[in-house]
Amino acid sequence: MTGRSPQPATIEACPNGPLLVRGDVELVDADGKPIERHRRTVALCRCGTSAIAPFCDGSHKAIGFVTPS
Repeated sequence: MTGRSPQPATIEACPNGPLLVRGDVELVDADGKPIERHRRTVALCRCGTSAIAPFCDGSHKAIGFVTPS
């Protein structure tokens, strides 16, 4: 993701859904290895049922995931 000016990092918690990560952040796995990003904005799973973890696949809708108030 080069060839553009740096973008500030933001994380938005979607109600009953994923975390939306925007901007220049490096995602790493539990071993500290970089996770490749294919988009400027990525949705990270919070419900724990995504088949493409750590990214969201919409599974939260099927299981009725609800975030605490």
